[in-house]
Amino acid sequence: MVIRMLHARYERAPLPPARPETPPPTSTEPPPKARGASGAKQRDPFFDNAKYLTILLVGVGHAWDPLRADSRTAEALYYVIYTFHMPAFILVSGYLSRSFTGKPGQLKRLVTGVAVPYLVFEIVYTLFMRWADNPDRAFSLQKPGFALWFLVALFIWRLTTPFWKTLRWPVPVALAIGVAASVTDDIGSDLNLMRVLQFLPFFVIGLQLRPEHFQLVKRREARLAAVPVIALTLLFSYWAVPRMSKDWFLHEKSASEMAVPDWAGAAMYLALFGCGLVLTACFLSWVPRRHMWFTALGGGTLYAYLLHVYPIKLSREFDWYDMEWVDHPLSRVAITLLAMVMMTVLCTPPVQWMFRFAMEPKMTWFFKEDPVARAKEREQGHEKGAGAAQEAPAAPGREKPAEAPR
Repeated sequence: MVIRMLHARYERAPLPPARPETPPPTSTEPPPKARGASGAKQRDPFFDNAKYLTILLVGVGHAWDPLRADSRTAEALYYVIYTFHMPAFILVSGYLSRSFTGKPGQLKRLVTGVAVPYLVFEIVYTLFMRWADNPDRAFSLQKPGFALWFLVALFIWRLTTPFWKTLRWPVPVALAIGVAASVTDDIGSDLNLMRVLQFLPFFVIGLQLRPEHFQLVKRREARLAAVPVIALTLLFSYWAVPRMSKDWFLHEKSASEMAVPDWAGAAMYLALFGCGLVLTACFLSWVPRRHMWFTALGGGTLYAYLLHVYPIKLSREFDWYDMEWVDHPLSRVAITLLAMVMMTVLCTPPVQWMFRFAMEPKMTWFFKEDPVARAKEREQGHEKGAGAAQEAPAAPGREKPAEAPR
C-alpha cells in the first residue's frame, strides 16, 4: 500500500492538451512597421531628400554656366558641382533601380515614364528652339537636346539592369567600358552614347549598394570628414580653373577631341571618376535623414529636370545675362536663389498634376492587359468585398434566430 502511494505521489502529472497549431499567414504583405496607415509602402526620406538636393544643384549649375567667364570663383564652384551632382543623381537612380527584373509591369513603367517623356519633350524642345533660335532646326530624335540625354541613359541603364546583376564583377566591367569610351573617337553623337557609357559606372555602383552601405555615410564621422575634403576640393578647383576645360566634367568628348593622348584621357577619366565618387559620399553624408519640408518634393525631380530646360534656354537665347544688374556680385547670389526657387516650384504637386499626361501617361490602349496583374486585382477585390460583408450588420428582418436552450 505504501509503495503504491509513493508511486502515485511521484507519478508525473499528465501533460496539458497541446495548443492548436496556428496556420502560417498566407499574406505576403510586409510587416506593419514598413507600411503607413493607409497600407502603402513608406518611402525612405533620405533618398527623397538626396534627389531633391541634387536636382537643385542641376538647376544651379545650369544657371551658373554663363557666369563663369567673368568670375574665377563662379567657375571653380561650377567645376565642383559638375564633379559630383550628376554622379550622385545617377548613383541614387541605380540604387532605386535594383528591383528591376524586366517584368511586364516594370517594362510598361519604363516606356511610359522614360521613353515616352523623352519623345514628347524632344519634339517640344525642337519646336521651342525653332521659335527661339533656328526656324530651320531639324527633328532628330536620335540626338538628344539640352539635358535630355539623361532619359536616354536611364532607359538604357535600367533596361540592362538584369545583365549587370548576373556579372561577377559588374563595377570593374562598367568602369572598363567607361575608360574605353573615353578614348574611342568613332562613337558618334547618336543617343549621346559617349555620356551614357562614361557615366555608366555610377549607375552600376548604385545597383550594387545596400542599405548598410548608406549607413556608413550617415555616421557623424563621415559628416565631419567631408568638411576638409570639400574645403580642399574648392581650393584645388580654384587653382585648376585656368588649367582645365569644363568639357572634362561633361563626359561627352573623347581624349582626341580634348587634344590629349589616349593614356592622358583615360587617366583623367579615372581621376574624375574617383573624385566624383568621393564627393558623392561627402554630399550624401550631409543629406538629412529625417522628413524635411522638401522631402515630398523628391518624387517630382524628373519633372523639374525636364521643365527647367526652357527657362534656362530662354535666359541664353534672349541674353538675360547681358543686363547690367547681372555684373554685380550680389546678382550671382540672386541668380542662385532664383534657380533654387525655380527647381523647387517645378517639383511641386500642382506642376506634376499639370504635366502628368506627358510625364506619366497610363497608355492602357497601347499595352496588352497583363492577366496575372488582372487576376491579382480581382482577388484583392474579392477579399475586400468579403471583409466588408463580414463587417456589415445583418439586414432588418434577417437576424439569426437565437438558439433554444438545451
